[in-house]
Amino acid sequence: MKKALSIFVNVLAWIFLILALLITIMVFSSSKNNGVANLFGFMPMAVESDSMKPTFKQGDLIICKEIDDFNAIKENDVITFWTTIEGQRVKNTHRIIEVINDEGTVKYVTKGDNNAVKDSDIISQGAVIGSWTNVKLPLVGKILDFIRTKTGFFICIVIPMAIFFLFELYKFIATIIEAKRPESVEVDEDEIKRRAIEEYLAAQKKAEGTADNAKDTAENIADKVGSLADNAADKAEALVDKAESAVETAAETVASKAADEAEAIGNAAEAIADTAEDKILDANDTVAEAVEDAVETVKAAD
Repeated sequence: MKKALSIFVNVLAWIFLILALLITIMVFSSSKNNGVANLFGFMPMAVESDSMKPTFKQGDLIICKEIDDFNAIKENDVITFWTTIEGQRVKNTHRIIEVINDEGTVKYVTKGDNNAVKDSDIISQGAVIGSWTNVKLPLVGKILDFIRTKTGFFICIVIPMAIFFLFELYKFIATIIEAKRPESVEVDEDEIKRRAIEEYLAAQKKAEGTADNAKDTAENIADKVGSLADNAADKAEALVDKAESAVETAAETVASKAADEAEAIGNAAEAIADTAEDKILDANDTVAEAVEDAVETVKAAD
């Protein structure tokens, strides 16, 4: 706050200094140019009567400009010119109501907007000081007239400029003294408050960012867990289907093998039975033959 106030005061002081210099130039310029100040072709003039009211009135400041081309001056323009009033040569600013061209010599008939009759004198180009630029500053003319006096110049220019230079000299000396002092830590309450607020806001913003990141992370984890659970359920269901299919396949295979083995056993048993029956018949034939041989042998022995 103190720093901002100091900058504002410095800027204001420099603006005043520049204005004071411009006014000083105007005052000295007017003193060397029959009372007409001229700044780069522009002439500030204080209005001394109400003859042009309401266009501008006494006490206003108007800005006129030097005329480079008199052919551009036409009827209804407002010009400032030298004229004689009560035996004195004075400046006057009135409106042109007629342009007279007398064998190549141009003259102007003028009249104040607030006057009932036109001016008695016809104005030659040599008497014209300048033309009005349509710029006016109310009441500034009175201030300018006061500044042009010795008292006004001393009060409004000399004293403020002296104060300004003394203030700048004080600042310069204070800066030198401060530079020679050992470094010290100065506590600026406003700066501390500002930094504390900035740190608090930064921490709050960081916390909000962390919370948002945590929330996003949790949501991502939840999504991943849900996706893993869905995949696990799908895999379990697929495994159950595979197990059921394997059981059915195994059951069918076992049943098929059992049927084949039973059929093979039945065939083998049938083959064994046929073989046994053939052997029994052969044995019976052999026994019968043996008995017959024995009987014949017995009979032969008798």
